[in-house]
Parts: sequence; C-alpha cells; structure tokens
Amino acid sequence: MRWLILTSSTGTGHNMRADSLRQWADRVFGSSVEVRIHHVLENTHSLYNLGVGLYNTIQRWSPRLHHLYFNYLELAALHRKGAKILGSNSFVDLVTDWAPDRIISVHPHTNHGFFDLARRALPKRRTRCITYCGELSGGYGLSRHWVNPRADGFIGATEEICAASRAVGMPADRIFNGGFMLRASFYGAPGRLDREAEVMARELELDRNVFTVLLSTGLAGANNHIEILSELAKLPHPIQVVALCGRRHRTREKVEAFARRNPRLIIRALEHTDRILALKRLTSVLVARPGTGATSEAIQLGVPLIHNGIGGIMPQEMITVKYCRIHGCAYSGETAAEIVRHIRRMIEEPAVLERLRNNLAAARPAGRPEQIVHWIHDCP
Repeated sequence: MRWLILTSSTGTGHNMRADSLRQWADRVFGSSVEVRIHHVLENTHSLYNLGVGLYNTIQRWSPRLHHLYFNYLELAALHRKGAKILGSNSFVDLVTDWAPDRIISVHPHTNHGFFDLARRALPKRRTRCITYCGELSGGYGLSRHWVNPRADGFIGATEEICAASRAVGMPADRIFNGGFMLRASFYGAPGRLDREAEVMARELELDRNVFTVLLSTGLAGANNHIEILSELAKLPHPIQVVALCGRRHRTREKVEAFARRNPRLIIRALEHTDRILALKRLTSVLVARPGTGATSEAIQLGVPLIHNGIGGIMPQEMITVKYCRIHGCAYSGETAAEIVRHIRRMIEEPAVLERLRNNLAAARPAGRPEQIVHWIHDCP
C-alpha cells in the first residue's frame, strides 16, 4: 500500500505531523506501507511558495497581521477547486506515476482541489482521500478549508475539532477522534524520558532542583527571547533559562551577549537540537507561541505552559489558546512582563504548577497514533 502525505511549511506543526505520521506508519506496518511526504504548496507553483514565505515572515515580525492574511485566504479559496490550482500538472504527474492508495492531507489548503485532482488522475484506483486535522478547537481561527464533506475521512485531534467538523457538514460516520499525531518518542516510558533529561541536564550543567524556563522558537524563527530575559533578570529568585534559537546564529549571539551582561541569570542558548524531548522533560515551564504543535507536545508530556502572545495572537493560535483556557491547562501573556509574572507566581506558589499538571493530564486526548494509522489503513 502507498500513502502520499500532503503538507506545507507554514509554521512547524504541519510538517511535524506529516513526519510523525510517516514514522508511525513505518512502526506499525513496516515495509507493507510505503510513505511519501509532499510539500504540495511549495512544489506546485511559485505563487504558492511565495505565500508560504509570506506566512512565515508575518509570523516572525507581526503575528497580529495574520488576521488580514488569514481572512484573505479564507475568502480567496485558492485551492478549493482543482481546475483553479496553478501549476497543477506537477501534482497530477506525481499522483499518476506513483498511484497512491491513500492521500492524507495535514494542511487546511490541501483538502479540496488536490483531492479532486488526484481522483481525476486515478479514476479506477479508488484512492482514499483523508484529512488529519491537528487543531484543538473550533471557532474563529479554524480554517473552513479543513473540512471537505466529500473526503473519505476526517481525523480530528480532539472531540472539539470533531464536533466542529460535524457542524459544517462532515458526515459523522467518516469522522474519527484519533488524538494527537506526535513522534513516537513522546509516548515513551516516563522513566526513560527522565533518564534522558538527567543526561541533558548534566551536559548543560543545569541543576534539576532549580526552576527552569524553556524559551521556545518555531521554524520561522519567531521569538522574543531578549524581551523575556530582560524581565526574568529582575526576578529575586534563582532560575535557569534554556533559550532555543532554531537555526539562527544571530539569535544565539544576542542571547549569549545578554548572558554575559547578566551573569546572575543562568542561561543556555541552543541552536537546532534533536533532543527537544529531553529538554522539555527537565523544564519547569515552557514559554512558546500558541502553536498547535508545541501545545500538543506540552499537553502530552504534562509540561506547564505559558503561551507567548507578544506581538498579537494569530487566528490559528486563538483556537489553541481557547482550548487551553477551557481546560485550564496553560497561561497566556501578551507582554514579557505578563509572562514573567506568571513565572514568578509558579515559583512562589507550587500549587499553581501542580494544578496545571493535573489539568494538562485531563486535557490529553485518549487516542493514540497507532489507532490513527490503523484507521487510515482500513478506511473503506
């Protein structure tokens, strides 16, 4: 059986879920399922590639401007009909040559027109077209393009998102509440994760008994590290900070220069690392943009979370904040000072952290990736 996963590099979550799906398919079915990941927007037409770049630029520099971009894309519906997709021949050629049995979209703009193109290219194969939606709740910020009632299946990460898909016409018998699609390492035994965290702490010369803040950054490099560090330096409490800098050398240089000017604050600046799981395991609190990927990982691991809303909250992030507010499993701050006030309260009131951890466990969906890949495999 052949699976073609459609994704795009807008933010980090879509690609993370695509790669996780590939890993789980291999883990469960081995060589009996062959998987390809296709960055469909970037590889179909230069205009779509430009749009992906614009998305990430807005995310880095002015998240609140995404309200304009998001609503334009909702109305423009650039990929709603296969006949209107620019440069569609390259996608049609891929589908025709490889003839997948399953096409799984993990991106809101690849659920309609690209499904139509695939079905027309393979009229006799009866390829199943399925959507996996990793968003956490409905409402403003959930793209209407996520749901295609003509698709063969819709897999939602939460009951809330499944309910939202039913409300806009997805047949109930084609909806599966599958839970998060995260890498296999996020479902490892707690003891092993703790041992990896201990090793990481020793390597970074961090004290596991000291309150540790992890400042995250996404694929697009969006961060407010210096603003937050400036506020953290004012705290009277001893703390440790790990600042993730992605692949941006300049960001790391700025953080390290700040650390030299503020030696009382223990700071470790890291560029890209594959050991993010160990880092999150040793973290007291994670500060991250309200992206679906980072939030889902925090919920799965039970890591206390503060959403970084500096510069505004994007529509796509608003539904993540909404889910966490309903479940009481994260705080949110629109300024560095507000974020650090939450951190100070966590340090001074341990019960706050304990309550967050309990709420994170309660907010965790019951489904597992193995169930998702079996459902895709067996989709009638």
